[in-house]
Amino acid sequence: MEFPISDINKIIYSSIWPMLRISALLAIAPFFSIKALPLRIRILIGLSLTIFIYPEMTWPEIDPFSAPGVLEIINQIFIGCLMGFVLQIVVAAVVIAGQIISNANGLSMATLMDPSMGNVPVISQFLLIIATLIFMGTGGHLILISVLFKSFISVPIGASLLDPIVWGKLLSWSSVMFAGGLMMALPVMATMLVINAGLGVVTRAAPSLNIFSIGFPALIVAGLLATLFSLESIGLRIEWLWQKAFSTLSDILQVS
Repeated sequence: MEFPISDINKIIYSSIWPMLRISALLAIAPFFSIKALPLRIRILIGLSLTIFIYPEMTWPEIDPFSAPGVLEIINQIFIGCLMGFVLQIVVAAVVIAGQIISNANGLSMATLMDPSMGNVPVISQFLLIIATLIFMGTGGHLILISVLFKSFISVPIGASLLDPIVWGKLLSWSSVMFAGGLMMALPVMATMLVINAGLGVVTRAAPSLNIFSIGFPALIVAGLLATLFSLESIGLRIEWLWQKAFSTLSDILQVS
């Protein structure tokens, strides 16, 4: 069996466009972009998804070495990064929630080195693990792949998302990074506020008590217990944020 050079060039020139969008998404999206997932595995996933979707659609033949081809390369990378950035807002909200809880508990100095996020508190790392488990447990990776495939219909090769409406939706969604983090940390913040007020009353009533030797250990223990009892509500907030992220992503891409 012989394959003409023209047919091979046609396949390469047409398959590079979905591959670019898929690769950009895998480089930014949660779970797929973590350092624990080797680069070879990510490349294999990108190639597999491209092979699956390639026969399902008709792809334009654009020379990637021409001026329109270079612009289209930038466009496809931008679309993939935009999809991943929408989901990364949830990750940022979880990190902010962990920082707020750590400051309230007196554990702000207990940090770990995260290759993707930098120095983050240990509670943020713990919440990130919970967020990843919720993402995978609710089928978030499958929903993301489904939205990705549908995006090639709603935003085909050659179409652009550089639109003021899209930027407005993205800026509106980015505010959830702070609001979501505050909602997750609010139960622990309220509990610690009451405990701090109680310690203030005790210190005022008995000035001989050493607040440094009694108050700080009590705050840490009470903060950890408050965090433990608030995990259910925090988990529900994280699940809601993931659902809201996919809804916003579908809205931006106009995917039904």
